[in-house]
Amino acid sequence: MMLATILQEVNIEEKIKNAPDSGYEIGVFIGSMLPFVILAIIAYTIYYYNKKRINKE
Repeated sequence: MMLATILQEVNIEEKIKNAPDSGYEIGVFIGSMLPFVILAIIAYTIYYYNKKRINKE
């Protein structure tokens, strides 16, 4: 597991420094935020489902 974490480590500053244009920076930003947004949506969906289920009982 630790090996996978080390292999997936990304240096965003270096990617932006070597970027061909400013549009690449936006893509890197969106790509780094997307996993957190997806996790937040999943967490809210589970919360909403459980809240609705408890109110039904």
